Amino acid sequence: MRLTTRTNLAIRTLMFCAVNAHITVRKSDIAAACNASENHLGQVIRVLGQHDFIDATRGRHGGLQLMRAPSEINIGAVFRVFEADLPFAECFSITNTCPLVEVCWLRNAIRDAVEAFYASLDKVRLSDLVEGNAGLAALLHFQAPPRCSSMGQRPAAVPRLTSSEKTARALQEDIETS
Repeated sequence: MRLTTRTNLAIRTLMFCAVNAHITVRKSDIAAACNASENHLGQVIRVLGQHDFIDATRGRHGGLQLMRAPSEINIGAVFRVFEADLPFAECFSITNTCPLVEVCWLRNAIRDAVEAFYASLDKVRLSDLVEGNAGLAALLHFQAPPRCSSMGQRPAAVPRLTSSEKTARALQEDIETS
């Protein structure tokens, strides 16, 4: 069995929001941290919002936050939202053309395996994936840039690297890791 990209992004998004529960996160922050397309992530965020996993606020000061505590988010439920419409084998599809469907016992075995898969995921909460996971926290923890004050001040500019500086930095990192 192979998970869809949407399911994978949904779990990553929820983990990012859980690790950064102290702030409202942006779609672009999640996309950068999870190596994902913002467009694809936007579709996933919309579905997560429709199923009350996250609250997505639009606008300049908008962003994403979990709607429930991580201990209240069931991973099996998330998987069902994103995987439920996909048949695991042709015999589960409404367009099934397999001539063996009436006599093949594989369908029952696959159904039992899928039920066991979801039963296992039903025991997992988002909190089980993030709490005490220092490695995940280190990778996904986001430091929000300072907000502009009401006095019209701007946060300090972050210097941008030229493409030649980026190339030089990447080469240096390759040398250091070799």
